[in-house]
Amino acid sequence: MRGWLASSRLVVPVGAVALSMISIQMGATVAKRLFPLVGAEGATALRLTLAALTMAVVFRPWRARVTRATVWPLVAYGAVLGAMNLTFYMALRTIPLGVAVMASRRAMDFVWIALAVLGLGLLLQRGGAAARLDLTGLAFALLAAVFWGLYIIVGKRAGDLFGGLTVSLGAAVAALLVLPFGLAHAGAALLDPKLLPLALIIALMTSAIPYSLEMVGLTRLPQRTFGVLMSLEPALGALFGLLFLSERLGMWQMIGIGAIITASIGAVATPNLAGRTPATTAAPL
Repeated sequence: MRGWLASSRLVVPVGAVALSMISIQMGATVAKRLFPLVGAEGATALRLTLAALTMAVVFRPWRARVTRATVWPLVAYGAVLGAMNLTFYMALRTIPLGVAVMASRRAMDFVWIALAVLGLGLLLQRGGAAARLDLTGLAFALLAAVFWGLYIIVGKRAGDLFGGLTVSLGAAVAALLVLPFGLAHAGAALLDPKLLPLALIIALMTSAIPYSLEMVGLTRLPQRTFGVLMSLEPALGALFGLLFLSERLGMWQMIGIGAIITASIGAVATPNLAGRTPATTAAPL
């Protein structure tokens, strides 16, 4: 009976993470349509700004009691959220969706690094048009990986402090951070009303909905469990890229993604050197 109850408690957070990944991949395939119009920087600025405005209406984040002691975890969460999104979209400009997602969901240590390096080496194999990967794009994807690791850490802290308002508050900070980059790149094109419907759909699918769902999983699951679930996203990204963007990965790139997924699962599923298990908390972009 207890085992059944324990398993049933996992249904909601695990289901939330799964739905989050699906929403992000669907939104990312649509987001690429904005790139020729406003660039990756403009697309990121639009989606975060619209997501922040949408969530402000729904969650009313001004109700939060932000003090001098709690403001910095919130700023850190918003800054990491903005930087993660910007670098991910910069990567998405030039490399397949599945590869960009692979690098944006990294959490490895020690022995698993070797497997990840092998995977990256396979991803860099050249053998045809589909197999060529842009090194700048990969660099941005790896930066997104760093910010994703920080996102798990600071997101859990901010979620414990601000609960259900965390996502809305963090999105506002992220939008303020990224908006200058979007304006510098796209200028007045960001204000084109013709872009609003598409940008709003992208904002909901890639920011407002998935980050709210992720926060449910992030604050109710151990960090390792959350990391294992998110490690499955590269395969989902490759599938959506193939179905909707005609992005075909070569055999070696698929093997490389598999190696990095294995490294990620190994890193989050095995104990760290200190033998500590991340604490599970319950509370929330």
